Amino acid sequence: MTNISKKKREDMIYFLTQLRELHNDDASIIAFNEIQAALTEKKYGLVWEEHTERVDEELKTKIPVFTEVKEKKINLSSSEEYNFLLEGDNLHSLYLLEKTHLGMIDVIYIDPPYNTGNKDFRYDDDYVDEEDGFRHSKWLSFMSKRLWIAKSLLSKDGIIFISIDDNEQAQLKMLADTILGENNFIIEMPRQTKKSGKTTGSFSKNHDYVLVYVKENKDVFMMQEHIDDDYKNEDEFVDERGKYKLNQTLDYDSLTYSSSMDYPLEVEGEVFYPGGDYEKYIERQKGNHKRADWAWRWNKKLFDFGYDNGFIVIKRKNDGTARIYTKTYLNAKIKKDKKSNYYIDYEKKTKPMSSIELTENTYSNDRAKKDLAFFGLEDEFDYSKPVELIKTLIKCHKNKDAIVLDFFAGSGTTGQATLIANVEDGGNRKFILCTNNENGICENITYKRLHDTITKFQCSLETSELLYEASFNQTLLKNANNVLSQIDTIKKENKEKFDKVNVSFEDKKLAVYGINIQSVNDGIKANLKYFKTGYVNKFDDQDAVISDELSSYISEMVELENGIDLATDYYKLIISEDCLEDFVTDISAVKKCSKVYMSSEILLTAKQERVLKENEVEINIIPDYYFANELREVGEL
Repeated sequence: MTNISKKKREDMIYFLTQLRELHNDDASIIAFNEIQAALTEKKYGLVWEEHTERVDEELKTKIPVFTEVKEKKINLSSSEEYNFLLEGDNLHSLYLLEKTHLGMIDVIYIDPPYNTGNKDFRYDDDYVDEEDGFRHSKWLSFMSKRLWIAKSLLSKDGIIFISIDDNEQAQLKMLADTILGENNFIIEMPRQTKKSGKTTGSFSKNHDYVLVYVKENKDVFMMQEHIDDDYKNEDEFVDERGKYKLNQTLDYDSLTYSSSMDYPLEVEGEVFYPGGDYEKYIERQKGNHKRADWAWRWNKKLFDFGYDNGFIVIKRKNDGTARIYTKTYLNAKIKKDKKSNYYIDYEKKTKPMSSIELTENTYSNDRAKKDLAFFGLEDEFDYSKPVELIKTLIKCHKNKDAIVLDFFAGSGTTGQATLIANVEDGGNRKFILCTNNENGICENITYKRLHDTITKFQCSLETSELLYEASFNQTLLKNANNVLSQIDTIKKENKEKFDKVNVSFEDKKLAVYGINIQSVNDGIKANLKYFKTGYVNKFDDQDAVISDELSSYISEMVELENGIDLATDYYKLIISEDCLEDFVTDISAVKKCSKVYMSSEILLTAKQERVLKENEVEINIIPDYYFANELREVGEL
């Protein structure tokens, strides 16, 4: 079939060629080139009217910087590492994070404005309502800039989760495919927002979505532990290999016949043949065999390894005949290395998260209200997501020491979820939250929630381990007595290991969980710094030395990039030779210090270098990328 758009494009380009012959002045040539570029640009994908924002214009004449609000610092953890709350337009914060955290963020969760047309999306200080003809274009312009930077911040193992509803879901999916890569899309998960939603026509609207993308590596997801009730047997290896099932014979007659796999096996003084018949074995050796005929599944070398390592069982019948079986363990299997040597590989059986996991009520906005109630904020914020949702998403990443970023932080749920996740699984994740201070949200809601989570949060956190799982069906009901007996045994065996053992019925399955309860009575101890975005004007004062002014903001950049507090004795910021000399002559200060962050313009004398080396002080050069581009722009580099 004819590509009509292509033909029209070719006709118009031909017409332009004719016009070029008639009009060859510079202005006309430039105009023709621009028209041809517009005609030949990509024609499939998302197209919108690109809009600029006030913050875009500000970046042309101003340099964003961070200033610490020191009275809001919280230092309650013995760890030297800090979390960060960044107040200001998130585009400015992202612009600076691109300098300090390029390729360093492991998990991003964002809950951007849904653009409902009901005062939830503000563009250039004005709410975008449903009558705005450029409503979607403004939202896409707004999101596009931020997603491009978000992509650059993600590590190669990074994951980004984005909440959205039907108002912009279709547009966001196409935008994210373009920026993050269609091949990096993992899944779009529906989430139940509330039990009873707003009715639109014949339907009650009860859900939104979470889009999931990776930066590059897809093997970064923490799978859920899986218990298979077919694995019932135990041996001396149960602690490391788990239980095993015995449903596979070593010999098969459904395999394509191979003479190399048809050989006698001597085990415990007895000789075995595939199929158990010596006469038929002799016939096969003469070439009288079917296409699929009796043979062993394992070669002799693999059998010897399996036998020596407890993978082989001889099962005998009452008539004295015997057959060889292989054990299939829950958490172990035999593998072969590059040199064809066999080894035992240990890996716990897991199962992926269901695509409809988030439709459970525990992830709904009803829970979010309860989460906010502890902080007295339930009436202050309307669109918060529940802690359980974000905690579950964060814990999807294998790295328990992940750096977590949320640049639409709102009420601060992501910060609380990160800290609770650490308590539950012993992780050491750190968070960076960005939000504006419209109506005092950053100071009065986000910061208050983080402050109270760290200083006085109270809760009982339950961590569970799946001990038994079986499908709830007729077979289970027929064997009810055996199942109940098995559950009683599980409870007795795990009495000391868990605070309690619960039996539940969910998703047509019977499950037994071991549960440990950890009480938090006076907050989840952590460290937090509060930075505000500000500006240094590029061109206002011709006598001003911009580099001198920017040097006042270097400490915040160093602290943010390294997650530290330069006010402690462990670290020292040195931006002048006088500062360096004062430091190295104060031996008591040098002895307490572990790292110095030094301007690249400072040259160490032999004596200064020796003092630092003798006291094992690590030297870190302050990177030029903090403000080098801006200084080149104003002619100071």
